[in-house]
Amino acid sequence: MSELSEADWLLFPAYWQLHGLHYVLRRPIFPSPASYHLGHDKIEMTRALELACPQHLPATEVLPSDSVSVSRILDTWTFPFVGKQVRSSRGEGVFLIENRPQLQAFAAQNDVLYIQRLLPIVRDLRVVVVGRKVIAAYWREGEGFLNNVARGGRVRHDLPVPEAAVALVHDLALRLGIDYAGFDVAWVDGHPYVLEFNRLFGNQGMPDLPQRIAVAMNDYLLGETPSSPAGPEPNPSPITASA
Repeated sequence: MSELSEADWLLFPAYWQLHGLHYVLRRPIFPSPASYHLGHDKIEMTRALELACPQHLPATEVLPSDSVSVSRILDTWTFPFVGKQVRSSRGEGVFLIENRPQLQAFAAQNDVLYIQRLLPIVRDLRVVVVGRKVIAAYWREGEGFLNNVARGGRVRHDLPVPEAAVALVHDLALRLGIDYAGFDVAWVDGHPYVLEFNRLFGNQGMPDLPQRIAVAMNDYLLGETPSSPAGPEPNPSPITASA
């Protein structure tokens, strides 16, 4: 206990350890508590994004998984759309729903109906934040519905990364107090949409990404004042991006 109480930083604790370490022992945590809390499931994440940057969130609906909600979706949504499990990453728990039987099957297997608009894209962006900086941004392109590298997607370094997408992620991370995450961003007709972010993200997108992460972590942790355990100061400015 004394080692924990005297530590300058506590790195990558398990989620179940977070509350005691942060609220009881008051120790600085990396990633920040906001990175844990807002990234813990897609419902909390979506609520935060709806407040911070609603114009950069694809149309999303979160409903109880019951027959009334299924009927509502059938009445108000047009196939195809995306269904997501509220706690998943690396492309797992994300489904393309193209008809009524698929929606009913998804509802039967999940306690929450998390439904999101299917954007007209063939690739998306992964933007990596460590500390207060974006340290990497690259395109991912899959053969089908998913672009995750963990699910067979390939990295495209031959395409320019829109500066507006990177700026959006940078400002959003500062606003929310996120200091370690991989953000997934769609680019549609010159407009960025934040699909989600993950505290536990893969680092195989670029050959030197693990080294970049290590250097950025070292610089950030040595440069921060560890007596303030709340992570990066939030940025109250409105979050927006333009092409």
